Amino acid sequence: MAQGTLFIISAPSGAGKTSLVAEILARMDNIQASVSHTTRACRPGEVDGVNYHFVSQSVFAHMVADNAFFEHAEVFGNFYGTSEQWVRDTLNRGTDVILEIDWQGAQQVRQRMSGCRSIFILPPSGPELERRLRGRGTDSAQVIARRLAESRSDISHWTEFDYVIVNDQLDLALKELAQVISGQGDASRGKRPGLKAFADSLQG
Repeated sequence: MAQGTLFIISAPSGAGKTSLVAEILARMDNIQASVSHTTRACRPGEVDGVNYHFVSQSVFAHMVADNAFFEHAEVFGNFYGTSEQWVRDTLNRGTDVILEIDWQGAQQVRQRMSGCRSIFILPPSGPELERRLRGRGTDSAQVIARRLAESRSDISHWTEFDYVIVNDQLDLALKELAQVISGQGDASRGKRPGLKAFADSLQG
């Protein structure tokens, strides 16, 4: 049995990564998303074990001590981690796996597993990124300001990824992402003229 492929998908907060991943999982066969462990509070509509495994900080710390995580990171004061055993078991069954993680986690995974493909999602513009963050209605103004600053910093890491997709129109971005996963498309960052200037403008 052929081993599955590990896909790392990262993006700044508000770029639409979660929506794209949800659509990919609904439309493509033989692919699963890893469910991360997190210490953050469960948001309305989220389900424990489906969106995240919600755990206390003490439980998370014990898992770190036991080397249970493929990668783990602190984001906006909360901790997130990916179960290494689950990822390896799923890949060994021949199923592709999506890791929806930040650039810090992506760095850790690339160091521990060769052959993975990494994809970075960019928002269509700075104003649109801010509009999306404010439109969530779940964060305070202070948190939104911090997320915007962090998002601009996150964007600076786009060059570390194999593929870059601009989520301007969901259907087009979804098609591009599906092509990368199926091995039929080419969104490699080296073949997108003007990408550096565009990414730089998002950080301004």
